[in-house]
This record gives sequence, structure tokens and C-alpha cells, in this order.
Amino acid sequence: MRLAIGIATRGRAAILAETLAELDRQTRRPDRIIVCHVTAEDVGARRPGVEYLTAPAGLPRQRNAILDAAGDCDLLLFLDDDFLPAPAYCAATEAVFAARPDCVVTTGTVLADGANAPGYSPAEGRAILARDAWAGDALACQPHFNGYGCNMAVRMATVRAQGVRVDEALPLYAWYEDIDFTRALGRHGAILRLEGARGVHLGTKLGRTPGRRLGYSQVANSVYLARKGTYPWSHALPSLLRHTLKNAVLSPWPEPWADRSGRFRGNLLALADWARGRVAPGRVLEL
Repeated sequence: MRLAIGIATRGRAAILAETLAELDRQTRRPDRIIVCHVTAEDVGARRPGVEYLTAPAGLPRQRNAILDAAGDCDLLLFLDDDFLPAPAYCAATEAVFAARPDCVVTTGTVLADGANAPGYSPAEGRAILARDAWAGDALACQPHFNGYGCNMAVRMATVRAQGVRVDEALPLYAWYEDIDFTRALGRHGAILRLEGARGVHLGTKLGRTPGRRLGYSQVANSVYLARKGTYPWSHALPSLLRHTLKNAVLSPWPEPWADRSGRFRGNLLALADWARGRVAPGRVLEL
């Protein structure tokens, strides 16, 4: 199989460089590494063997540009620019896709996720990888609800045959775009979480969506995807309520890395728009 790694990035050149350096350790080297950025400052010094392309800002637009560029590949592994994969990640991913023709999406085992914490430095991430002593079956996997956007691979034949795209109606950081994209693919095959594809999501806070916009998206995107049919109401309603309540409770005592009051204000704005019948993901651009 031809396997490409696709990374969409914006404003985090130093972290991107760390992730690209880590890819040199893959036991199964990717056939292509495609980085999609917006400006030259997003990538800094260019690395040999890496393909660079530009697209308008926004995660869905950048990931769609990567999809278009990877048309000659069988597998496309989307990684966040702050995800450090263990050396066997690509090998395990390819092995499962080869052994499971029904599989259309895989996502790895995240050993540590800085997205819900202060975040990890590259050195801390590498130390976590070094301590991981897992040595199980490379084909070990289990069904999963969706692919996690920081590390998810797709079978390109299914992407092409079904015309599945990342929804560009979800702007900016595109809360839950990974659920929408992989659940749409999951209508045509299995979504699997792999034990042997392991890594650390650093959760770098630089370049993240401001609190009020993120809070709006937490509600608006859930409603939009439930109406679209890729995210059931049985998941969407608990999700938006859980995030709204958590932001409300933690607003007086927020974590240093999270703008809880801003998120809560965004939640309330989206709920008010929903009550007025005008909630939509794109309204976040007006905040």
C-alpha cells in the first residue's frame, strides 16, 4: 500500500518541526508526507522529503487540500501537528488495513492527551513514548465510534468512491469535524481503534480557537451534525450539555490553560441562537 501522512498546520512552526522529526523514527516509512499551511511562517525551514502546499485558513479546507493531493495513495493518515506517533504506528496501521478489507477508518491509542490538560512539551511526549512497553499483537483492534482527529487514517478508495469530504461549513478549528468525516466514511465499513498504533497528543495551546468561539462551536456544531445525521442526537445533546455545564461550573475557578468564562459565554450565545432558530457553525466567524 502507498501510505501518506497529512498534517494541516497554522502558526505553530516549532511544534510542527518536532513532529516531522519524530516521523523519521517510523519503522514503516510513509511514502509521502504532505503538510498543508496557510503562510510561509507556518512551516519555517522546510525539510527534505516533505511536500508543502497551501490552502485557505481553516482545518476542513486544509485537510481537503491534503485529500486532493493524496489521490495516488491507498491510505492517508491525518496527524495533528502536535501528535508524536510511536515508531510502529504506520506499520500497525498498514497491517490492519491489509488484514481487514472492511475497514475504512482507523484511529490509534492515545497514551496521553494534552488537549484536556496543560499540554506536554515534546520532551515530555517522547518520554511517555519511551516508557510505553506495549508489545502485543500488531493487528489488535476494536470497533470505535469515530476517528479522533489528532490521529486517524482513512482508506482512500472509499473516500474517492463515496465522495466523502471534510465539511467546510465547520470553520476555523472545526469542532467535531473528525466525528463528521469519519462517521460519514463509517457508513461504508468499519471504524477501528488500533492497539498497536500508539502515540502522544501534546495538546499544544498555541494557535487554538479563542474561548468564546470555541464555546459557540461546542453547541452549534453538535446541533448542525445531529441535523445532518452524522452525529446522533443521543450523542449530540449530552455532549453540548456536558460542555456547557462544565464551562459554567469551572468559570469562577478556571484551569490556567482554559478560558472557561469565554467558552460559557459562547455556549450561551449558541443556545440563544438555537432558541431563535438561527444557530449555525458559520456564525462563529461573527464573534
